Amino acid sequence: MYAKPDSTTMKARVAKAGDAMDAALKSLSYGMSDDERRMSAVGLQGMRGANDPGRPESAPEIAPLPESAQRVPNEVALGRPSRQEAEAAVRTLLRWAGDDPTREGLIDTPARVVKAYEQIFGGYRMDADALLERVFEEVEGYSDAVLVRDIPFYSHCEHHMVPFMGLAHIAYYPTKGVVGLSKLARVVDAFARRLQTQETMTAQIADTIESILQPRGCAVMVEAEHLCMAMRGVQKAGVSTITTQFRGVYKGDPSEQVRFLTFVRNQKG
Repeated sequence: MYAKPDSTTMKARVAKAGDAMDAALKSLSYGMSDDERRMSAVGLQGMRGANDPGRPESAPEIAPLPESAQRVPNEVALGRPSRQEAEAAVRTLLRWAGDDPTREGLIDTPARVVKAYEQIFGGYRMDADALLERVFEEVEGYSDAVLVRDIPFYSHCEHHMVPFMGLAHIAYYPTKGVVGLSKLARVVDAFARRLQTQETMTAQIADTIESILQPRGCAVMVEAEHLCMAMRGVQKAGVSTITTQFRGVYKGDPSEQVRFLTFVRNQKG
């Protein structure tokens, strides 16, 4: 026996399903804020429009840049979670790891982790461009390279949220003046104290120096050990990863690159 075909048209089915979704959304919106209701309504209309054969197609939206590629990442669209929500998330991870977050040794761990994250990921609240805005123009007669090497940093891999750490080396040929040496170290921190990849971090440091100081050239070298490679996966400790960025005269002159690398590697003793 074959079931009797349903004579309801596709358009009527879509409208009926849309009405059911409207009713479900209304029941679920109890307790939501006005902004949350508006966001849900917009999402629902998009879902209904996608299933409506008579609805004209809208122009595709351009995907925004990933936050890791932005100097000052945009805030999370839904708002930053509260401290209480962050601590609850830590307790969930503790339970998932197999431990009891209510035992004496872990009872205060969620609060400690959240407090530590404020410092570890403080780079999201730092404006790297502003760090280089003050330039000492009274320095005259100096046109050679300025090199700051062996800047220690600690960062976290954005893929596994496991630390990687090492040294950054920065050189630039000043034009309008020189910047305070500590500012270069702060620029490194501004990008290191975020979820990162070493390659992106190296480029971000070079981009900032090039666009703000406008030097004749700049060079950045970052060397680091990644614990995501030492603690998990292939588990190879002591492996160094080196990334470089050359801009201006450094990019076009191999002899300048050699000079930069020679200064970086010319260790005392």
